[in-house]
Amino acid sequence: MSYTSAAKLDSTGFTRNGDKHNSEFFETYLPRILAERDRCGLTEMIGGIEAMIITVEPGNAIEYIAELALMTPYHYLVTLNSPRHFTHILRIDMNSPDILLREVKNPDHYDIFRSLNDLHPSGQDRPHSRYLGEILWVSDREKVVQLQKEREFRFFSPEAMAELDLPSNVSISKPSPYTQNVVGYMERKPGEVRVYHPLGDCSILPRAQAAYEKAKDLQKQMNITDLILPVDHLATRIYSQNREAALLEYLSLSSYYYWGSYDIVDQNSSTNVCKSVRAIPESRSPAKVFTANNQPYCVNHLDKLPSPTETFVRNFGARLHHIALSVKDGERGGMENIEFVVDAIAKQGRGFLLEVVGSRAEGLKQVFSSASPFSALIIEYVQRYGDFQGFFTRENVALLTEAAGFEESMVKV
Repeated sequence: MSYTSAAKLDSTGFTRNGDKHNSEFFETYLPRILAERDRCGLTEMIGGIEAMIITVEPGNAIEYIAELALMTPYHYLVTLNSPRHFTHILRIDMNSPDILLREVKNPDHYDIFRSLNDLHPSGQDRPHSRYLGEILWVSDREKVVQLQKEREFRFFSPEAMAELDLPSNVSISKPSPYTQNVVGYMERKPGEVRVYHPLGDCSILPRAQAAYEKAKDLQKQMNITDLILPVDHLATRIYSQNREAALLEYLSLSSYYYWGSYDIVDQNSSTNVCKSVRAIPESRSPAKVFTANNQPYCVNHLDKLPSPTETFVRNFGARLHHIALSVKDGERGGMENIEFVVDAIAKQGRGFLLEVVGSRAEGLKQVFSSASPFSALIIEYVQRYGDFQGFFTRENVALLTEAAGFEESMVKV
């Protein structure tokens, strides 16, 4: 994958979407951050998302590989065996991000990522299960990390990376105080295959391969293999007071721009989107969505407003909430493709939080699955019609947020 272009990138000239009113602080610092990022060369040196890192409990990886093989376009590639983890590599192709699925070997293993779960009641139920963050392509890893350190961002040392069983050819930031996610940088020349080293012996595990093949055979029988497309966006939930800082932080660490924010008044929340400055599809570098309450939970007893987003964060911690996949536009079996996919998957016992919402007239349809018992992540399916460029409609996102909030209100608090 190459991100070189003849024209110099400009992060400040994009049209703003949405109706959310940001603070004077945000509107002052947003153009300054983007302009400085362009000036020092970081925008040119940082590309799209190379991989997403997810950790699950000991013994859960095989079942999660099967779940992802059924519900997504991902293929099981290989397993890396390091001292404290198995790292299972899932891949669509070299034009879409990989999934690094880490499986802790010892249930008593303790590290910084487990500590983030232990702070929250629902996180404690799956102490090792969480989405860690993304690895971004860079043209010069040493230079990018040097520049980011000069801008006061902090990274794990090589010794800490080895202790955490993270690949040594990637530089990874400390978890964000706002999102609790990390951002990694990986240098790869055009045409080179992605490799993650040195993470121990490399092999194809027979149980993982068998589970993967069984799921893919079922996906083929269901006639949905060609309908489910790569990742469209990644949605993180955060506290209300951290919304603007989280956006500015991610824009500082990436080469994304601020696409805009929508105020979802009915659910007392806002949905905030960042996209790659490069003219590439989300399948190559998914959009980043940040959802936050409009006001903190501590004042909600006065106005009696819904608080699904902040309830989720209080129970699980700030973290990724869902991975959205595109569905090919069109119809199959007398149904819209998204409804055909959902119907087929539901017949296999997989739950969904609500009926498919949206319409062709509105430009898209969407739906949330139930949260995975292995990763706690939700899968969203999105089918766009024609040249619709957005990620949601106001009514859709309100219904999705409400449905997710209802399920998440049932968990231990």
